Amino acid sequence: MPPAPNAPQQYTQAMNDQARAFVLANSREMFQQVAGATLVGAAAGQVINVPLRNVGLVKRLILKITGTVAQTAAETQSLTKYGLANICSNINVTDLSNYQRVNTSGWHLTNLATLRRQGAYGASFLNDSPVNYGSNFSVNNCPAQITAAKNFSFYYEIPLAYSDTDLRGAIYSAVVNATWNLQFTINANFFVASGADATLAVFQSSTAQLGTLSNVAYQVYQVYLDQLPFAGPNPILPLFDLATGYLLINTNQTALSVNQDFPVQYPNFRQILSTMFIFDNGGTLNVGSDLNYIGIQAANLVFLLKADPSTIALKLRNTIGDDFPPGSYCIETRMQPINTTAYGNMQLVLNPSTVNANANVLMGYEMLGIINQVANASSLAGN
Repeated sequence: MPPAPNAPQQYTQAMNDQARAFVLANSREMFQQVAGATLVGAAAGQVINVPLRNVGLVKRLILKITGTVAQTAAETQSLTKYGLANICSNINVTDLSNYQRVNTSGWHLTNLATLRRQGAYGASFLNDSPVNYGSNFSVNNCPAQITAAKNFSFYYEIPLAYSDTDLRGAIYSAVVNATWNLQFTINANFFVASGADATLAVFQSSTAQLGTLSNVAYQVYQVYLDQLPFAGPNPILPLFDLATGYLLINTNQTALSVNQDFPVQYPNFRQILSTMFIFDNGGTLNVGSDLNYIGIQAANLVFLLKADPSTIALKLRNTIGDDFPPGSYCIETRMQPINTTAYGNMQLVLNPSTVNANANVLMGYEMLGIINQVANASSLAGN
């Protein structure tokens, strides 16, 4: 039967894609600084809240942090494996509906930016050009060892949309009746002593003496689409894209056993785009020697993926041309996301060959989900 007169038209994926294409073709990208300050007092452990601008269709945020590090006595302070990526122990973005789109660590965001760019984020590379191309600007920059006061600079990308051409997750913030917020925490364990677990620290000392951190400042940039096309009084927006959240979350898992499968449950009602984790084996970061295999397992105990650590590393090299720091792994599933709505009770499986005291797994998830579904979704515990 034909629809009744004046019946509302059902919104379809084709209409969303048409609106997205129209927005991309007719809007203007804006890259604007929206906040910045120098921290007062001891920076380590400070929690900074940044109200974000209610303007445009926001695709990402950029957080720049600068400062000065120095030795306190005669010790040497050396960058850890993740170094400046650990400046922020937590970064989160709460949207206009008070839902956390991002709640993760600095190392996860840095690895993700590298994966998305298919190369070390913010880095320059040696080349044999007769022109002086190379590392000439202080972008992501810090000496590997500190024996005198030195400045550092580091950028985090905080993506809100899947990509520049796929606007799933983008936030339309040009409203007047709600607020949203970026919050980040300067690592309370910025420095650790010699012999301590340095996985999540920025510097490790050659002695028990910790270094000093000063002159810490930040700048926040908002990257958004402005001058959106309108149909009458209303902006043309891809409604399905706006209903989808691009979600970045991290967790910590413990209680692993030698030669036993250790399941890490994926959350329900999500599409998992990548899974990253650090196997912090009691302060030791190995390159695969303490894991028998890594797998993705469905509820019916069928492995979608099962491989040794070197093979997992091969897959990452094929994407970024490099390895992540020791102890770190990435399973990318963008081409065919792990759909926990279709399968249910999907889990990452780790089988360790060695488990030291205080071993734990630091997880980082990149996901898509319909916001009104994921807000109350839960997962069953892994068996």
